[in-house]
Amino acid sequence: MKNTNRSIAAIAGCVILISASYVFAQDWSQWRGPNRDGKVNGFTTPQKWPKELTQKWKTTVGSGDATPALVGDKIYVFTRQGEDEVTLCLDAGSGKELWKDKYAAQAVTGAASRHPGPRSSPAVAHGKVVTLGVGGVLSCLDAATGKVVWRKDPFPKVVPKFFTAMSPIITDGMVIAHLGGQGNGAIIAYDLATGDQKWRWAGEGPEYASPVLLTVEGTKQIVTLTEKNIVGVGVANGKLLWQLPFVPQGRAYNAATPIVDGQTVIYTGAGRGTRAVKVERQADGFAAKELWSNPELATQFNTPVLKDGLLFGLSDRSILFCINARTGQTAWADATARGSRGFGSIVDAGSCLFVLTNDSELIIFEPDGKAYSEITRYKVAETPTYAHPVIAGNRVFVKDQESMAMWMVE
Repeated sequence: MKNTNRSIAAIAGCVILISASYVFAQDWSQWRGPNRDGKVNGFTTPQKWPKELTQKWKTTVGSGDATPALVGDKIYVFTRQGEDEVTLCLDAGSGKELWKDKYAAQAVTGAASRHPGPRSSPAVAHGKVVTLGVGGVLSCLDAATGKVVWRKDPFPKVVPKFFTAMSPIITDGMVIAHLGGQGNGAIIAYDLATGDQKWRWAGEGPEYASPVLLTVEGTKQIVTLTEKNIVGVGVANGKLLWQLPFVPQGRAYNAATPIVDGQTVIYTGAGRGTRAVKVERQADGFAAKELWSNPELATQFNTPVLKDGLLFGLSDRSILFCINARTGQTAWADATARGSRGFGSIVDAGSCLFVLTNDSELIIFEPDGKAYSEITRYKVAETPTYAHPVIAGNRVFVKDQESMAMWMVE
């Protein structure tokens, strides 16, 4: 009997430990994670990496490049199915569909038609899910039921050249999104609960970058790349606080999310290198003072991560690189990820970094400031991957061309 009790206790303990690993694994509630910085908490590096990852489930969800959002035991996937844009709520443990919302989507034409699905990642907060479709339709849904709370289309059929790609942000009870297209757009803040417009900054239209938050001396700001500039706009009232020119040239785009480190903002774009500025209050306004510029390395379709004073990215020439974020000097550059054509995503998992290329290779390497040091790599899909991997505990969620899968590091 004693042995039986011990066995039961041991099993219960294992269950508790497994459950705890899920509970303490941080949510991935929006674009680039909970703080929009590409960082994951709760991942424990295995003593020995497995030869292969274990696939627990896989389900067809529809086309699209949007990174799913994971909150608790639910994963929210935004895709296209036929002529509809669809938001799916799945059980994270099994992949089972819990609810679904859909609406007729705008036709995607031209070069962008090769990627007709959504590119914007859902944002989840305060019991709401917010999505932004390729045609600029902004939706707010009840996270528990999928019921539409409100839906907006302020610039009907007005989109950037390759359609909408920015991911909305939720802050201070508001949804903030950069909507419209070239020469006709605005950063608009809506009340999350009601959809009422709180403010609008119509100084410039969007390209493909997503905003982040910056606070300087108590003033919270939205920082984002627009068509031709990087700007800081007040969260409270939509007032333009500062801007610097950053004009794309040739076949270059403003697509990377700015990186915030205290009062420092780092931004990058193909053909223009990587730059850092410090945003300071001056008299009755703000100014951005350049700290450094690295003309050698820049990203095109991904955003670097900042870790321990080092900036890790995948360049527009598909070269993994490391820049000293204090001086701007190149620490190293390596062509290991070549073949990804500048597409990919980098996630900081603490003791290691994950890179998911569009060739569906998940590369794990050490956060070393002296040289590239690869740990291992895995094939995680049979079709291209453009979304971020969502890492929670020892689970890795991957959205490929049409499917969603959960892999385990075990």
